[in-house]
Amino acid sequence: MAIYQYNFPTRIQFGPGAIRLLPDALKEAGKQRPLIVTDKGLAALPVITDTRTLVAAAGLDVAVYPGVWGNPVKSQVTAGVQAFAAHKADAIVAVGGGAAIDVAKAIALMARHPGDLFDYEDEKPGARAIDKDIPYTIAVPTTAGTGSEVGRSTVVSDDATHVKKIIFSPRLLASRVFVDPDLTMGLPSKVTAATGMDALTHLVESYLAKGFQPLCDGIALEGVRLVARALPRCVDYARRIETGEVALLTDEGHREARGMMLNAALMGGVAFQKGLGVTHSLAHALSTVCDLHHGLANGIMISYAMAFNQDTVPTRLADLAAAAGVANPSAPTFLAWLDDLKATIGIPRSLADPGGGARPEHRDRLVEIAVADVCHANNPKTVSPQDFRQLFDRALRPS
Repeated sequence: MAIYQYNFPTRIQFGPGAIRLLPDALKEAGKQRPLIVTDKGLAALPVITDTRTLVAAAGLDVAVYPGVWGNPVKSQVTAGVQAFAAHKADAIVAVGGGAAIDVAKAIALMARHPGDLFDYEDEKPGARAIDKDIPYTIAVPTTAGTGSEVGRSTVVSDDATHVKKIIFSPRLLASRVFVDPDLTMGLPSKVTAATGMDALTHLVESYLAKGFQPLCDGIALEGVRLVARALPRCVDYARRIETGEVALLTDEGHREARGMMLNAALMGGVAFQKGLGVTHSLAHALSTVCDLHHGLANGIMISYAMAFNQDTVPTRLADLAAAAGVANPSAPTFLAWLDDLKATIGIPRSLADPGGGARPEHRDRLVEIAVADVCHANNPKTVSPQDFRQLFDRALRPS
């Protein structure tokens, strides 16, 4: 496979081995002291050790901040800003999933902006302006999920309340993005499934979101087509690797599928500038209250959310079914396809199933957080507090 370049809107280079272009990108920008921001689970793995060696071999003074884990919180950003200053860094390289990339963008913001991170919360009354320079930032995704590598926002939770805060500015957009499928070939099957459902949810909800944005609609439909073809293959390969049936890098079909999923994820990150919907409000509540992985929460709740939406946007759901390659596309066949996909890749059907991560006693707090979340404002169907209660009730029943 070749390395392809496309600008949408940032400069993206995609293909096996794209990571090898990283040192030259830093040099072209005149940077000498990059800070790699990553997840602590990746820090000792070849994806980070090899990247650090690659950058150092080019004569650059590189350091690693491995202080990201779970759903990102403000204290991780604060420690990262300290690491940026201690290294006298002049650039940030975010390597990891959505959490690492979101923390990296928040570090870039706070490296040169005064005050508290949440002073810059989007739509907060009296919020500070994001008006100073942002350090040069490169994003290298190692999962196919959030699309944060092409996003203009960062989502970080309060350490005490776990409530998610959204900080938005076009200045947070990465300067360069390297999308290398070889970096995702060893992802475990459960991570592949959960992050893949995150990408799918972004694509589906952006297509259904209120408003007129035909560019995002077209991107969303093509992204759904890619997910439908690639996600089951990626999970199947991951399972075969885990059982020892196949070696890690022996099949070009695996590399192709991983590449399609990476593109689908970044397409979701572009498309959801149109808006998201009720699935994300449900999922944000689950991450806040139960610390459930965001992609897994989306994967569980999307079926309930789309059943809620189907009487309002049946034609659009049929469009999504057609994009997914469903025979006789309609709203009901799209819902059936979602259930079949989840069963195939191992996503729990309900919150009560093993891995669902929530219990009935969580319901009141879940409803409170979901109602306050901003995402459902763009849902095609208005969502009342009672609607949220019923949605959680349905998902909390054993399937």
